[in-house]
Amino acid sequence: MDTDGVQTEGTPEEGGPGGLPEAPAVAREIFGDRFPMAVRYTELLATAGVQRGLIGPREVPRLWDRHVLNCAVLAELLPSNASLCDVGSGAGLPGIPVALVRPDVSVTLLEPLLRRTTFLEEVIRELGLENVTVVRGRAEEMIGKLAVDIVTARAVAPLDRLAGWGLPLLRPYGQMLALKGDTAEQELSDSRSALTKLGAVKWSVLAVGEGLLETSTRVVRVEAGESPGGVKAATRRARAARAGRGGRPAETGRGGAGGRRRR
Repeated sequence: MDTDGVQTEGTPEEGGPGGLPEAPAVAREIFGDRFPMAVRYTELLATAGVQRGLIGPREVPRLWDRHVLNCAVLAELLPSNASLCDVGSGAGLPGIPVALVRPDVSVTLLEPLLRRTTFLEEVIRELGLENVTVVRGRAEEMIGKLAVDIVTARAVAPLDRLAGWGLPLLRPYGQMLALKGDTAEQELSDSRSALTKLGAVKWSVLAVGEGLLETSTRVVRVEAGESPGGVKAATRRARAARAGRGGRPAETGRGGAGGRRRR
């Protein structure tokens, strides 16, 4: 399919559109039988994603290594049949690569900007991703309406602020996985007090993709206790339930979280 008039000829062996290099051999190993879908997603990032300002043109030559594969290996950390919310999903990173690798995981792409949610909806429709739902909104608006096992985020905000948005969306004993690169240890050190107030009970920095990627992906894992998000989030959830706005927090996956919201 052409998106916004952008031609997308090319094969993985020949390289792709817009200066996109051919898919590295390890991509076949990571994505398995969904490799063609991963190729198509990366092509859309290199064409429509650039045209709409979701991806910088200079990022196209390194889309595979720095973006798609870097995010896909996050799937190593996910339990079976989990529900996941990708906060501030943008162009679908890391949510879409994770959903491709792990069809058993129900993924909600949470994004406030219309032009981004439109792109995400087009992508999941073309790829036929039945385990992905797009929701337009901000994380703080979803407290009491959405509850998941895993929250992910990449390049959204400093860790303490991100935790304030992400932890309240977790079920008890859920976890937040934040892709942080070289700043992981420092951000974690600076955020310990805030994490404790937000109901976190354990945190660590992990490396995923070792032995597969030239540079492994560094992830801050924050594990919540019985009350994710702390006292304020618990109060907001209770108010939402009493008012009937949230009732039972929505499940993610097919038809979950209110489905795909358009404005």
